[in-house]
Amino acid sequence: MATLPFEIRELTSREAGFTIPSSSISFPSSLSNQKTIVGQPRAMRALNLAFAIDSDGYNIFVSGEPGTGKKTAIEIATKKYEKDLSKLQDVVFIHNFHTPDAPIPLTFPPGKAREFARSMKYFTTEAYSRIMEAMNEGELNGQTLTDLASTLLSPIEKAYDSDKIRSFFDSIKEDLAEHSYMLSRRMLASKDLQSFLRRYTVNVLVDHGKTTRRPLIYENHPTFANLFGSLDGNQENLPFLSIHAGSLLKANGGYLVISANEMLNVKGLYEALKRFLTTRHLVIQNSTSNADHLSGIRPDPIELQLKLIIVGSSEVYDKFCDNDEEFLKLFKISCEFDYTMKRNSENIAGTIEYLLKVVQAESLLPCDEKAVAELLRYSALIAENREELTTQLALLGDLLREANYWASSEHKNIISAESVLKAVEEREYIGSVSEGRIQKEILNGEMIISLSGYKIGVVNGLAVLDVGSTSFGTPAVISATVAPGSEGIVNIEHEAGLSGEIHDKGLLILEGYLRKRYARTFPLSIYSGICFEQSYGEIDGDSASSSELYALLSAIGEIPIKQNIAVTGSVNQMGEIQPVGGINEKITGFYSVCTAVGNISHPGVIIPFQNKKNLILPYHIIKAIEEKRFHIYPVHTIDEGMSVLTDRPAGKRNQKGNFPPDSLNRTIEDRLKLLYDISRPQN
Repeated sequence: MATLPFEIRELTSREAGFTIPSSSISFPSSLSNQKTIVGQPRAMRALNLAFAIDSDGYNIFVSGEPGTGKKTAIEIATKKYEKDLSKLQDVVFIHNFHTPDAPIPLTFPPGKAREFARSMKYFTTEAYSRIMEAMNEGELNGQTLTDLASTLLSPIEKAYDSDKIRSFFDSIKEDLAEHSYMLSRRMLASKDLQSFLRRYTVNVLVDHGKTTRRPLIYENHPTFANLFGSLDGNQENLPFLSIHAGSLLKANGGYLVISANEMLNVKGLYEALKRFLTTRHLVIQNSTSNADHLSGIRPDPIELQLKLIIVGSSEVYDKFCDNDEEFLKLFKISCEFDYTMKRNSENIAGTIEYLLKVVQAESLLPCDEKAVAELLRYSALIAENREELTTQLALLGDLLREANYWASSEHKNIISAESVLKAVEEREYIGSVSEGRIQKEILNGEMIISLSGYKIGVVNGLAVLDVGSTSFGTPAVISATVAPGSEGIVNIEHEAGLSGEIHDKGLLILEGYLRKRYARTFPLSIYSGICFEQSYGEIDGDSASSSELYALLSAIGEIPIKQNIAVTGSVNQMGEIQPVGGINEKITGFYSVCTAVGNISHPGVIIPFQNKKNLILPYHIIKAIEEKRFHIYPVHTIDEGMSVLTDRPAGKRNQKGNFPPDSLNRTIEDRLKLLYDISRPQN
């Protein structure tokens, strides 16, 4: 009888458990009033670089998971430059007497636009009074109107040294002279005269008279009108009065932040925004068809200077890079926010300060050190790594608020570790509807799964299901059948259109493993079907590839394997087990099913050895491991996993290249040879 080449060992409760000692928690003596960002050094460097360079194209695409501090980081990075108001401009539009459908923009230093508007308001008021007086006295003619305009406009003209304003005033004089006959004959009533004089007023779109810092505008609902401005049709046929500013104009001299997803929901909006970034000139025009009489209005362009910041996912950023050859010229800075950070003293201190600021800002109950230790443990759970913490601090803030609720409902005067654990437990309960439904289907036999005994070609794999914000693990039965043939491994999910590309790749790797491991001196001649039983949705990823290989090897060698042990892990062509994600959900899900079914002898899971550092399991599972009621087997190779599943040695080739008799590998290789012999054409 062959001997095992290694010792089959399982994790102890000490190895499987993970805690953050409350003795390592220290609270700061005081909290800073300044906003801070934790664990994002690369992102902050990218933002600082982009904001420091004024050259064209240094716009920014910010990517990262929600709650990682993107908004706070932008506010921190822009604060350094917030007092630089040198690029701010007031913007007004005036009537174009020669081409009314092309209103003329004027720019002023901050605060001067409102002064100019008041001056022009004074002009129209005085002009109205004097024209009415001249009309009553019968002394109104073209020269009178020209002299009147010159008298009233002269002091205003001296206050504003601008060719455009001088041209505007000349046009006013000419316009009054042209309409002198109508005015002298009293063809306008008093009310009509007031309306007539509105053409000499000013439409102030941007007024920075009281602005004390550079604009930082968040456009949460980007549309053509909201971004580029809009026109309306209720201004007595004076197009310049119909213009309204959009967020681009309001952000001029500062920064504009836009959601990529929201922007892409509006057809053609990105292309229009790209044209603006290329020319740096804003054109305000009607973007809808509900005002045909405005379709011909096209105000003169306005040159703007601002930084555009688009916030989106890494996937959206990649799509922009792949599909738009000009994108990287316009967005030269990619600022990616990481979703994890090292669990070091600096990041721990930053996380603690964030939590204490939430307590202070929202008047929550105070936290003790043990509660903070549990929140940090939960942070590591989100990061799926004992050596890291999550940068999604907003998630920790939510858990803290829920812990405060449970502490208050139990009339406690402090948030304790028990309050945090209660909040976690209630979250799991509230979000466990789908998980409970699956467990019910297993218990009543609707979902066929064996958790005891042995079966050939059947393995309990582990999957993670996402339902909204909730994720949970569940067993998935994987079966394999083998017969003589030349088709190789047939992926039944693929044939049914339910397999993703990564899952397809995993199945091809299995065939490569069989050829390398066994079919060295003879062709691989099998027909094998591999299937996820009672699965009706698309399957993707390679975390079940080791489970599929275990089922396949069992079917080839007709070797019974344990059903009380579930399996996860991907595999390469060398037979090495590779780490996977969702390890805690998978283990917890299988433990919950075993507990619900009851009377399962020695239940356990096989996991990749590398996933040990990802284990942050519930305390009740650690207790079950300590009491030998649940088992976790970390393995490096398929051979190790097969030995755990069969209690048999896998076996290594000797110097002659043969596996030991009675070993698993010898049985599998002999069976493959037999399948080849059966498949060969008979003479």
